[in-house]
Amino acid sequence: MLLKRKLKLNFRDQYYQLLSLEKQSKKRFIIDERDFFPCLYDNTTETGFDRHYVYHPAWAARIIKNNNPAKHIDISSTLHFCSILSAFIPVDFYDYRPADLHLSDLKSLNGDLMNLPFKSDSIESISCMHTIEHIGLGRYGDPLDYDGDIKAINELKRVLAANGSLFFVVPLGAKDLICFNAHRIYTKEQVLKLFSDLELKEFAFIPEEGKDGGLIVDPDQQLLARQFCGCGCFHFIKKISS
Repeated sequence: MLLKRKLKLNFRDQYYQLLSLEKQSKKRFIIDERDFFPCLYDNTTETGFDRHYVYHPAWAARIIKNNNPAKHIDISSTLHFCSILSAFIPVDFYDYRPADLHLSDLKSLNGDLMNLPFKSDSIESISCMHTIEHIGLGRYGDPLDYDGDIKAINELKRVLAANGSLFFVVPLGAKDLICFNAHRIYTKEQVLKLFSDLELKEFAFIPEEGKDGGLIVDPDQQLLARQFCGCGCFHFIKKISS
């Protein structure tokens, strides 16, 4: 309570100081108390950010840029990812709830992860990041399905072309959990079992705490064992045996 009171007092003092500064300058704006928009908690020593949602798109974008596919398909990942990626690679974004998003080299289309609108073995480069963990939990109006994540994963594997790349991101921790109705948390072992028919090209991890590092490629098991909900980033390749 004392901190809140101090912040409110500081806000008031700064407001009157700004009014005083306005009198010393040429008036260019209307300052009215009805337009107050107090932001009391942004005066920090460092810029905070969502570790999952900053690091994982940066991880995938770097690899995709290096691969340089003719087109990339994204299934329901964060819109920030497909928007920025489309600046240098054409992207088709699919979601059960399409976004009203209009940018050059970006298409926002309707798609159901349980029944993707692609032929088998047809997609060279595809991502589905921080999405699968929600399937079947009803959070977004989808029907309850305990194995909904497995069915969606099977669709991703079905459409992936030979030697194609799949970028898969889910919450990762020391235990396999369902935090109903938000999401599932997977262990690395379960993810690798679900994708045992694909080849793991790269595994990167985003720990919960910044003190444990940022984006870590091939983290040790001790770090994974300490996590409740970090972020696992998997780059899989569909290898066809001769």
